[in-house]
Amino acid sequence: MATDLNENLNTKFLTPKQIMASEGETHFCTREGCENQSKLQCPTCLKQGIQGSYFCSQDCFKNVWNDHKKKHKKSGNKVSADRYDPWPGYRFTGQLRPAKLSAKREVPAHIERPDYAETGNPISELELRGNTMIKILNEEEIKGMRVACQLGREVLDEAAKMVKVGITTDEIDKVVHEACIKRNCYPSPLNYHGFPKSCCTSINEVICHGIPDKRALVDGDILNIDITVYHNGFHGDLNETFFVGDVDEESKKLVKITHECLYEAIKLVKPGVRYREVGNIIQKHANNNGLSVVRTYCGHGIHRLFHTAPNVPHYSKNKAVGVMKKGHVFTIEPMINMGTWREDVWPDNWTAVTQDGKRSAQFEQTLLVTDTGCDILTKRLDADGAPYFETQSSRTT
Repeated sequence: MATDLNENLNTKFLTPKQIMASEGETHFCTREGCENQSKLQCPTCLKQGIQGSYFCSQDCFKNVWNDHKKKHKKSGNKVSADRYDPWPGYRFTGQLRPAKLSAKREVPAHIERPDYAETGNPISELELRGNTMIKILNEEEIKGMRVACQLGREVLDEAAKMVKVGITTDEIDKVVHEACIKRNCYPSPLNYHGFPKSCCTSINEVICHGIPDKRALVDGDILNIDITVYHNGFHGDLNETFFVGDVDEESKKLVKITHECLYEAIKLVKPGVRYREVGNIIQKHANNNGLSVVRTYCGHGIHRLFHTAPNVPHYSKNKAVGVMKKGHVFTIEPMINMGTWREDVWPDNWTAVTQDGKRSAQFEQTLLVTDTGCDILTKRLDADGAPYFETQSSRTT
């Protein structure tokens, strides 16, 4: 699971009453007597396809509301009974839409829990916010990380079996949740800063932090499943991007290059290497293949804390702090886009999507720095460690 560079997962988002105009366009407030430039647009007008209706501020909008609302079509105020529309007026960047969520899944009382499991607040992480000291794990802690990471890999392997046309991401989340419980693990994403599910499922233009819901996977989707488990006081974190059915060649290239970006960066890992160098390797490979690198979210230190120092940006010329040392454990998890690297966030305050609606892919491993290089703690143990997109068959219902 990615963290953002500002260590603030509650990223700002556009509310239904503040819809930004398209970048590069110039509009002026439509309230009589006001000539200010405007970037806010009436959400109801947007929904009904009514042109114009720009306002420079909420105050201007409120002042003319009684007259302005007469423009709205009466039929436009109704939402089709079979359409789930939680954020009327929100302007989606791509084709994906949210679907309904199932109830929060429960974790049995005997499962050991992280400190945020009940309140949503990772107190131990918040106490260290801004601290750039990177923990060197001792042998006992490394042993704990190896177990947690292997269990995380087993859970992702169970999720991988579910990927096919017609399956919902909520069904995948159910399998993930039950696989965690079976292994005496707590699903780390559950209630982390209030996240409602046990894993992240990011489809097509979703960069990261997609929430599993009732939408069925369709032929041609790409799907990232991000798993983290908490076992005996340690977190193990990994993710992969999968093909759903028959995927187009451009998407196949995106996924392949994203995986290569991760493994080119892993080759770099050894004592004495600056964390800032990781981004140089990744961006060079992505850009050489006509792709862009997300900047907002990054890899991170992980052990007893889900997200901690170091920050590991995936783009070049970053200012990451720290030098790799034996005993450091961290993730590398590049998010690579077909178009712009810039992101938007849905009003659920979690789902990060590309601003241009083009597709994004991601891969993640948890790494332990050794004397001469690194161990991939979350490596797939079968198929010679190959990613699933190289070995999976196209499965349909």
